[in-house]
Amino acid sequence: MEAELSVPIASDSDILMARQLGRQVAARTGFGEGDQTVIAAAISEVARNIVRYATRGEILLRPINHGARRGLLIVARDQGPGIPDLNLAMQDGYSTGNGFGVGLPGTRRLMDEFEIASEPGRGTTVTMRKWARS
Repeated sequence: MEAELSVPIASDSDILMARQLGRQVAARTGFGEGDQTVIAAAISEVARNIVRYATRGEILLRPINHGARRGLLIVARDQGPGIPDLNLAMQDGYSTGNGFGVGLPGTRRLMDEFEIASEPGRGTTVTMRKWARS
C-alpha cells in the first residue's frame, strides 16, 4: 500500500500538480483511464476552490482498501473563511463567485463517497472516495 501524499495548494500550478499526482496514484491503484479523468476533475475542482476562497490549503491522496475493493481517498482541507451555508453551497446553480454553481455538487456526483465539513472562520474539509471497478 502506498503512503499518503500531501500536495500543498496555493496557486494554479499547485492545482495542476495535484491533478497529475491524483491521476498517477489512481493509475497505480488500478483505475482505468476514464476514472483517472474523473478523479483528476474532482481534485481540480476542490483545489481550485482552495485557491479561490481560502488562498492556501492541501490535498491528501491515499490509496485505500476495503475488503477486496481498492480505491482512492482524497481529502481537501484549508483554514480559510469556511462556508456559511453548506446546504446552499451544495445546490446546483448556487455560486458565491462568477461560476456556474456546479463545482461542489458536480464533484459530489463524480465521486462514490463525498463528505464536506465547514465552519465559518475555521476552514473547510472535503473528503471523497472513489472505488475502482472490479
